[in-house]
Amino acid sequence: MNLRLRHYFVTGLLVWLPMGITVWVLTWLVSLLDSIFLTVLGALDAIIPGMHALAESLRNVPGLGVLLVALVIVSTGVFVANMFGQWWLRQWGGLIERIPVVRTIYTSVKQVADTLFSGSGNAFSKALLVPYPHANSWTIAFLTGQPGGEVARHLQSDFVSVYVPTTPNPTSGFFLMMPRASVVELDMSVDDALKYIISMGVVVPGGPDALPVKKNEI
Repeated sequence: MNLRLRHYFVTGLLVWLPMGITVWVLTWLVSLLDSIFLTVLGALDAIIPGMHALAESLRNVPGLGVLLVALVIVSTGVFVANMFGQWWLRQWGGLIERIPVVRTIYTSVKQVADTLFSGSGNAFSKALLVPYPHANSWTIAFLTGQPGGEVARHLQSDFVSVYVPTTPNPTSGFFLMMPRASVVELDMSVDDALKYIISMGVVVPGGPDALPVKKNEI
């Protein structure tokens, strides 16, 4: 009887746990976007006279922040897609780069974002099998490019840049530069590799026999 109850409990948990985590993540995202919207409303209320009543009425509309933030992002994309928008973006970037501390943060984040969301380039385009943290232990990593500049001159060999995510939270991890010959390209998508990492190896993409590899093709 106890074993049967345990089986039912685990079965029910497997149904509700993914759903609960999904709802939690979506709720957190909606709250984050709403908080951004409320911050903007508060700033407008402090600057523009007569905005208090409008701000108070809009604060109580659930999900309005998500809609308006998404609308602002899309509108910004449309604006900077033309020549005038590109000119304005260059002027804004030049202004930001004159502020000492802000310049460092803004430039770093912009370079990472341009690399990750660019249609070209190798950032996170391939899943790899790499020896980590020692030669007899292997883990999943993602190709992010290859070393350049002074780092490449010091390495004096063919290296690749990889990101080794932690599990079950892949948003934190380690940046490594490894010899190209030491890494193995996996014939699995980045999404499947992420599922493999987040599940701590429980969810195997395509089953245990569906992980062919292609050596030295990176």
